[in-house]
Amino acid sequence: MHFRRRIPSLTALVTLEAVLRKKSFTTAATELGVTQAAVSRQIALLEEEFGQPLFVRKHRAIEPTAACTNLGATLAKSFADIAESVEALQSRSQDMLTIGATVAFSSFWLLPRLAEFRRANPGILVRVISQDSPIALDDGEVDVAIRYGVPPFSDSTVIASHGDVICPVCSPDYLRRRGNGALGSADEFIETDVLDRSWYSWAQWFSLTGANLEIKPSLRFNHYTETIAAARAGQGIALGWRMLVGTFLEDGTLVQVDGGELAAEDRYNVIVPVKAKRSNARDLAAAWLTASLHG
Repeated sequence: MHFRRRIPSLTALVTLEAVLRKKSFTTAATELGVTQAAVSRQIALLEEEFGQPLFVRKHRAIEPTAACTNLGATLAKSFADIAESVEALQSRSQDMLTIGATVAFSSFWLLPRLAEFRRANPGILVRVISQDSPIALDDGEVDVAIRYGVPPFSDSTVIASHGDVICPVCSPDYLRRRGNGALGSADEFIETDVLDRSWYSWAQWFSLTGANLEIKPSLRFNHYTETIAAARAGQGIALGWRMLVGTFLEDGTLVQVDGGELAAEDRYNVIVPVKAKRSNARDLAAAWLTASLHG
């Protein structure tokens, strides 16, 4: 269908819509940034093309004909739809994405990989919320999150899930000083001392692995990021969640200590809020997180 052959000048139609909305040639001209004479010319061209008048000219006012009023209603709706579509297109090119995760997951896993997502999606503005307390999803602030635990969750839908393995880790320097061999009371143990027991304590570790060993950690932190920082600095042995400390095991700043491994009961879950509206940015982030988690 050749619309251009059937539709008058868009400039003239935009002018007509402005005149009808402002109910004045002069005010419409001011809004459009043209002269009143230019507005009058555009309306005259439309009247010539339609073969009928669009306005009844009075002394100090104009009154649209019934046909003009009907056309104006269609123009107003059509221009509003066009404006909405353009705005949606522009907003998609500058989507805002908010990702939620624990401090440790954000620091150790998410941030080293986030550059990859940003390179692939340069139009998306990324905001990361990192906190160890449960992230509320009902307020719509978070688009996608990584939650450690056992699904299902009442406030979210799980998109992907991945387990982890826990093993003792320390710095290469500490390992050289202690030598190889099983964990013992002579070792310096670093504890993550938090109420959330999804972070295993050393007592839990020894109990679950069947080791008959009682130890007293010589260093305690209330954030896992500090626990790992101390271990990398050679101050003792920490429990390493392999997905979180994988980067440090790969670059050699941490090494695994003899002592076995333990499959964690909880899992890392990529989740989206139940009440959240779908968006292009959220779908891209969920797909990327899923692929990265299983990569």
